[in-house]
Amino acid sequence: MHTFFLYSAVILTAIIAIPAYRVIKGPTVFDRLIGTNAIATKTIALICLIGYLFGRIDMFIDITLAYAILGFIGSLTIAKYFTAVEVRYDD
Repeated sequence: MHTFFLYSAVILTAIIAIPAYRVIKGPTVFDRLIGTNAIATKTIALICLIGYLFGRIDMFIDITLAYAILGFIGSLTIAKYFTAVEVRYDD
């Protein structure tokens, strides 16, 4: 079972390269935002797998929760910044 999780972690690391391409070559900012969210989600799963492999899943779950909260707040902040409506006052 240990080797299964090790291979899963290696495959998940390779899968992270797909949204990384979208982050680098994305035609719009929103494509890049979705790519970073996909990378963050896969990274959270990867950290949990690494925690299981090291035998300290309890510590790594705390790390993934903090990482998930920071990713969520960052995504909301970026989305709010790019969807803000500019208000113009004509005198």
